[in-house]
Amino acid sequence: MTVVRSTLPDEARRVSCEALQETLVDLLGLSLIGKQAHWNVVGPRFRSVHLQLDEVVSAARAHADTVAERAAALGVPPDGRPETIAKVFSLPAPKEGWLRDSEAVEVMTEALGTAVTRLRERIDVTEKADLVTQDLLISITADLEKQRWMFEAENFSGRS
Repeated sequence: MTVVRSTLPDEARRVSCEALQETLVDLLGLSLIGKQAHWNVVGPRFRSVHLQLDEVVSAARAHADTVAERAAALGVPPDGRPETIAKVFSLPAPKEGWLRDSEAVEVMTEALGTAVTRLRERIDVTEKADLVTQDLLISITADLEKQRWMFEAENFSGRS
């Protein structure tokens, strides 16, 4: 059953919605990683890392909503169900239990870096399929790269 009919040709819609669904899973997973680290971070930089983790969670959730709404606008129902996320999610995640502030920063830097790399691949794939979706992915990439940079700067040791 199609509730919303897209103005995109079928193949362009398929490519775009696949990229959007994969991005939705990464963003929802990123928000869960961020919250897990947020609840369990300990160490001398607890407060700054704790607050920074909430910034990532808020950004990931806001972007997830935008991505899901774009998919719906193209006529494909987004799938953010827990079982879907659990089944296909594959970003680096924190270990169970307390997490040193430096470890939290490291896992977030890695998870954000992986998410950005995947987004760049989706940007390339959507270039011919749908420039609106591509533009959305570019915007999300810019924001996640900024978040990654901020985390990476947290663990800067002065050594190259």
